[in-house]
Amino acid sequence: MDVYDSLGLVRSEVPSGFTLSIRPNQLAEDANGNKIYADKRVRQALAMAVDNNVCLELGMSNYGIPADNCFVGPMHPEHDPSVTRLPFDPAKAKALMDEAGMGDFEHELHSIDDDWRKNTTDAVAAQLRDAGIPVKRTILPGSTFWNDWTKYAFSSTNWNHRPLGTQVLALAFKSGEAWNEAGFANAEFDALLSEANSLADADKRRVVMAKLQAIMIEEGVTIQPYWRTAILHHRDNVVNAGKHIADLPQIYKWGLKA
Repeated sequence: MDVYDSLGLVRSEVPSGFTLSIRPNQLAEDANGNKIYADKRVRQALAMAVDNNVCLELGMSNYGIPADNCFVGPMHPEHDPSVTRLPFDPAKAKALMDEAGMGDFEHELHSIDDDWRKNTTDAVAAQLRDAGIPVKRTILPGSTFWNDWTKYAFSSTNWNHRPLGTQVLALAFKSGEAWNEAGFANAEFDALLSEANSLADADKRRVVMAKLQAIMIEEGVTIQPYWRTAILHHRDNVVNAGKHIADLPQIYKWGLKA
């Protein structure tokens, strides 16, 4: 961004729903067949050991806004801003991990080998280690990573913008969905999601969404550290080329100054 700015180009930006999920898979098993992340305390510990602001700084150079680990944000009309993440508390995180009998377990955290996704996942791993939680990092090329992206025990995955907060919740966290990489299955969550999808009025839907956000956070479903700022640069003789929130190039709107 700084390079493009230095060239005298016009920057257009908008807070978007582009994001990253660093999630434990609740169905994943160790060599003895024990489910590694079935205990809520383990999942909560992972989330509480990570400062999302640090992930934003190191992963995206602060081009974005911190998120609350619930996959619903201020760009969604039904978002309830009063529902916030579990507090960042590395000492409490370590205590929870020890209490669950996982204090010495080495977590293997997978990511794709690129820039912001790898860097953000590195920042998560470093903070977990700082909290006393052992982590092994495994970085894979895209040709390998995407073959098994829903199966890793602990990994990061990027998600694109969706206009409504209910949409990624339905794709990624509803019981039994093909893209449910977290292995999350919660009957109350599913019922509330169905209710939210039945409400056209965003204000009424927000009441239900608050409960959905709270379940996501309390269950430690994912570390979702930030929302990325969508950015586009263009020359100053181009008009109507503002960045679209979903990264859609609306070429039919573009023009040149007379």
